[in-house]
Amino acid sequence: MAWIDFLDLVQSLMDGVMFGATYALIGIGFTLIFGVMHKINLSYAAASVGAAYLSLLIVSVAPTPLVYLFAALCGGLLGALIYFVCFKFLPLNQALATLMSTVGMLLVLEEAIVHATAGMPQNYPALFADTVFNLGPFIVRGDLLFVFLLGCAVMVGLKFMLEKTRLGLATRAVAQQPIAAQICGMSVDQTNASTFVIAGFLGGTAGAMTGAAIGVLSPLLTLPLTVKGLVVTVIGGLGSIPGAILAGLIVGGAESLFQFVRGVSERDIYVMLMLFVFLVFRPNGLFAAPGGRD
Repeated sequence: MAWIDFLDLVQSLMDGVMFGATYALIGIGFTLIFGVMHKINLSYAAASVGAAYLSLLIVSVAPTPLVYLFAALCGGLLGALIYFVCFKFLPLNQALATLMSTVGMLLVLEEAIVHATAGMPQNYPALFADTVFNLGPFIVRGDLLFVFLLGCAVMVGLKFMLEKTRLGLATRAVAQQPIAAQICGMSVDQTNASTFVIAGFLGGTAGAMTGAAIGVLSPLLTLPLTVKGLVVTVIGGLGSIPGAILAGLIVGGAESLFQFVRGVSERDIYVMLMLFVFLVFRPNGLFAAPGGRD
């Protein structure tokens, strides 16, 4: 009996880590925006879910891979909209102004989803949903494996973009030294807008991955994804993309373990307790930015 319980425990951990790729993408989106603008966009996860909902507009006429691509494109458009509405014309030196504007956008997006769907969950297409791989005593769900591999591919693409392209160079320059970047001829405003679009692509993909892994989309997903994204961002270290990736996988695995051991009703309580432990013993996160002069 104990051996069966141990197998179930490892199985839950495997499933959670694979689903954690969605949390990692949400955390990366928060991290990108914070790293470049030093602002928190609380409407990010809601926009990710909204992008996944918008992709359902073509679900009846397009194959499933194109639905995911359309979700990413919708996420980019929503990211640009959020930047222009909540950041571009507001005084960036007033942190509370941008923070509250994104809270308002979160509520607007959530209410828009509720009114458009009458608050009812919507089925979301998944690839390899009927595929199961046997690894000895363990089972790997095809849909979860696809979600994990898609998340890894998107992360690799983001790393290439940040390190090998002019846009990535501008993003890193503005994040590190915005005044010096302006002196070198880089447009801070355009770079900030591009960062929101890129983060939107990641968010739209994460929204589609969440729908594919769960099988449905619901307006109730916006708040949990927002909370988990912020938890991942804090645990990984504010501004650290590798930290967000690792923290996303950790949170996904821990969440699944807590659900297996304590049940779904107590799962989120223990995730928050894990955050408090990090805040006490490692408040700067797993990959804290090095201190020193600018």
